[in-house]
Amino acid sequence: MNAVLDNFLVGVLLLASVGYAVYKLGPRTLKRRILQTLSRAMAAAPVSLRLARAAQRLDAASAAGKAQGACGGCDNCGTEASAEPQSSSASSAEIKVPVAKIGRRTSAL
Repeated sequence: MNAVLDNFLVGVLLLASVGYAVYKLGPRTLKRRILQTLSRAMAAAPVSLRLARAAQRLDAASAAGKAQGACGGCDNCGTEASAEPQSSSASSAEIKVPVAKIGRRTSAL
């Protein structure tokens, strides 16, 4: 009996681990669908389990990622950039540090 319970627990943990990896590494649309499905399942659960609030949070989390552009940032990728030419320093989010300015860390000990 203990071997069956052990195998069941190991299987559940492996399934949870694979599910977490797919959630973190998968595309955003898959993440949104997973959150929506979990939200609906929790909302359909009996009231005695008190999962309604968690279902609302999951539903809000699934709706939060809908309005992102292709890059994952703002929602206006390509529309304003072509209409207004910007200076290269204002549009670049990259910080450039000369290699000569990079020093070695010295320990304070």
